[in-house]
Amino acid sequence: MAERTTHTFRPGDWLPTSVKEVKALGWDYLDVILFSGDAYVDHPSFGPAVIGRLLQAAGYRVAIVPQPNWKDDLRDFRKLGVPRLFFGVSAGSMDSMVNHYTANLRLRSDDAYTPGGKAGFRPDYAVTVYTRILKRLYPHVPVVIGGIEASLRRLAHYDYWSDTVKPSVLAESGADLLIYGMGDKAIGEVARAMANGYNAKLLRKLRQVAFMADRTYVDRLDPQRTIRLHSYERCAEDDRAFSENFVTMETESNRLEQDAVLVEPVGDRFVVVNPPHPRLTEAEIDAAFDLPYTRLPHPRYDGKGSIPAFEMIKFSVNIHRGCFGGCSFCTISAHQGKFVSSRSERSVLQEVERVVRMPGFKGYLSDVGGPSANMYGMGGRNLKACAACVRPSCLFPKVCPNLDNSHARLLELYRKVGRVKGVKKAFIGSGIRYDLFDPSDGGAYLREVVVNHTSGRLKVAPEHTEDEVLKLMRKPSFALFERLHADFGRICRREGLRYQLIPYFISSHPGCTEADMRRLSQKTRSLHMRLEQVQDLTPTPMTLSSVMFRTGRDPYTGRRLYVARNQDDKRKQKSYFFLREK
Repeated sequence: MAERTTHTFRPGDWLPTSVKEVKALGWDYLDVILFSGDAYVDHPSFGPAVIGRLLQAAGYRVAIVPQPNWKDDLRDFRKLGVPRLFFGVSAGSMDSMVNHYTANLRLRSDDAYTPGGKAGFRPDYAVTVYTRILKRLYPHVPVVIGGIEASLRRLAHYDYWSDTVKPSVLAESGADLLIYGMGDKAIGEVARAMANGYNAKLLRKLRQVAFMADRTYVDRLDPQRTIRLHSYERCAEDDRAFSENFVTMETESNRLEQDAVLVEPVGDRFVVVNPPHPRLTEAEIDAAFDLPYTRLPHPRYDGKGSIPAFEMIKFSVNIHRGCFGGCSFCTISAHQGKFVSSRSERSVLQEVERVVRMPGFKGYLSDVGGPSANMYGMGGRNLKACAACVRPSCLFPKVCPNLDNSHARLLELYRKVGRVKGVKKAFIGSGIRYDLFDPSDGGAYLREVVVNHTSGRLKVAPEHTEDEVLKLMRKPSFALFERLHADFGRICRREGLRYQLIPYFISSHPGCTEADMRRLSQKTRSLHMRLEQVQDLTPTPMTLSSVMFRTGRDPYTGRRLYVARNQDDKRKQKSYFFLREK
């Protein structure tokens, strides 16, 4: 029997998940019904919970159907009836294909977002499957899709699992509207626009949404604000067109102030992507985190086993969103944005106090971090300079001179978190960007993290050792990691700590050869490192790495690249992580 993880259920503590729970609230209708590929955990790290709570705070009646059964008589899709406004669909916190398959395309035997870690509770391409079912059952009810799977598949994209360029998920699924990125502001605007019925004219004016349109609509768009992309059909046949689309899309997404509408033909229709909202202000991001989450799985899972993804983060606190690292293989910038939105100290400390009161908390915060552990409070000193910049990374090829990378605000936050009654120690579990260290602090940040916020293993991500591969990854030279390795060792010796530096490495990245992996193995062995955190590249939609993997070229320079595409070559590259000295 699994340990009970919730308190006694009371109507209203969680979003309702069943007819019984809806009736217990005294509701005779629902405004929005959400469908999610994850189990329902009412926690700010789980997107569907955030969207549900934001809608609830705006006065809407919201229910959620987690992990609906798509293989039976579809009763899960029928049980709550028809919402007044719309159905919301998300694959969950991961792309369903990344969730299901390893980099070698083997089916995974577990699912971290399901009770007991059991696999098989969501379909492949979950957004498309759920949406098609809903449109078949309720053809006249709007379906709004969102979350990372929909967000990163909003335009033509390379799909590693089918080894094809696929069209926008809007075209495949039949959804009425797509909210991309972090939908905090967009979801409320969509709900308000639908308050008096589906109003296409009003919805199409909103920021951070995408939709299908006909030629008449597209021809009326302001040509000064409209960027016409190559068609999906041309991208599927012509690698150069596909690469050009990516460069255009990424360049636009790197702007601080975005105002362009992207238009991509598919068949006789068009995918229209409106520009996003500006990054969230401190007050706006606080508003999302300050909502009354229980921070626990729904009681429906009591006795069904723990949810691994929840167990990993239940005593953690996320302090910011966004990442300006711009790594080629990473989806964070494409989904959360390049510009960091940081929470206020007040909001963070209030959440820490809530964590302290959680069942089972023994005084140890597992992480005070974010997409990258040490970007809190950082950004451009001169925002006018940021507005004129389209660099995908503020750190590569070198740290931008306009970047304020002082860790002073973060160090002060650590100190205040440590003073919260009930906190014995706050660990930093997120990966740290060591290329972000401020030389002027004399190593104060690294020492503080190692001495006071490390459980014995400090995570960093050099990703590779060879400079040519690292350039394609948009990562700094390995020499910087070697310096970190030496500094870490000195601190540990001085403080009498037997701690480990845990590096992450990637094999089979475009441009990486077997000879590069051989040198990686030799260099890491010379540092006496036992490699544990390693992975073979999975080319995920809307990343530079996936474009290079598909085309065999750098889309910015046109330079031809070696790509380990077949599974034997990929396995051979990964095997170099595990070579031992004879």
